[in-house]
Amino acid sequence: MEERRAIIKVDEASKIFKLPHEKNTSIKSVVVNFYHRKRGYELQKALDKITLDIYEGEFFGIVGRNGSGKSTLLKLLAGIYTPTTGAVHVGGSLTPFIELGVGFNAELTGRENVYLNGALLGFNRKEMQVMYKDIVEFAEIEKFMDQKLKNYSSGMQVRLAFSIAIRAQSDILLIDEVLAVGDVAFQKKCFDYFEELKKAHRTVVLVSHDMDSVKRFCSKAALITRGKLELVGHPNQVADLYDKQNAQDTKLSDTGPVINEGVEITELKVTGGKNGKFRLDDDITLHYTVRADRAVKIAVSLNIMKSEDGTYIAGTSSDFQIEPKIITPKSKAFYKLVIPSKQFSLGTFSVDGVIYDFDSKQPIFFKRSMAKFKTVGERKSWGAINLDSKWEEA
Repeated sequence: MEERRAIIKVDEASKIFKLPHEKNTSIKSVVVNFYHRKRGYELQKALDKITLDIYEGEFFGIVGRNGSGKSTLLKLLAGIYTPTTGAVHVGGSLTPFIELGVGFNAELTGRENVYLNGALLGFNRKEMQVMYKDIVEFAEIEKFMDQKLKNYSSGMQVRLAFSIAIRAQSDILLIDEVLAVGDVAFQKKCFDYFEELKKAHRTVVLVSHDMDSVKRFCSKAALITRGKLELVGHPNQVADLYDKQNAQDTKLSDTGPVINEGVEITELKVTGGKNGKFRLDDDITLHYTVRADRAVKIAVSLNIMKSEDGTYIAGTSSDFQIEPKIITPKSKAFYKLVIPSKQFSLGTFSVDGVIYDFDSKQPIFFKRSMAKFKTVGERKSWGAINLDSKWEEA
């Protein structure tokens, strides 16, 4: 069997940025700061000794919370940044889908920008004429191609840029959150395209906050935490650890909201059972009331923790079963979640309230221990929860 080669090798790569403390906006400020001998910056280590091999034909996911360093790593691979220490080796041609539309000219028409971007990707005019119809049909903006790009919405610009970029024929594709592009119909086209890449065994590096996409497309994944490589392994394993980090590693206290970005759960109430105690045949019902200071599409979630030691037990989100909705300052949202008590072992559990911005997949509200419940009675368990499952002889 022919051994696969590492088409990308990252060897002990670190990236350090200088963060300025003040701006020299005049000759006077330059002179004053010079004579004060003040270092007008601090050093931020965005990546810390990352070592990683990506093999030819892999669909490789890179995940991490905002500010973890994943986009910095992608820009190192693309050659946009150079490592402060260490090295990055890329053994093939590469196309980055990092900042789509970066080569667009707002004063030119959509048609002219197609040919301009095509030239940047290495296609001549004759090749672009052959591809032009497919590009426009994929972007779904046929009527607007002779309008200036400055009159396009941001969504239209990104769709056109993506439609052009996927024509590139290179060994490696670098993709940063492209799956969030456009409406549902256009996202389906993106998904179909990535399915084709996967079937063709193209080498793809995908940075995403969408764990469903990572699990669906990637054959391997890496989790970056505060600039360090936390885990490299199966996408399900990496996605599960990422979700657990979002639930536990935000250093959340027991008093008040630690995350509150203008949307909050004003009440999280537990009903059912008797005096907060639930027997095997009881249903645990959670009632949410949500308000907002701004319009945002939300998904309501929860984390269930063991009260004794804070161990994370389970979680779920409303968007698994309910279409995410836009909440505005003029409205409130109400949710209800029913969980069979029989799924839990004996003990006392606390419920953390969580709201996600559905579009960015980032938490915009978190409050520890908004509700509690206790399970009682005779229960057999081999873990913290009893799986809701069905056994049969086969």
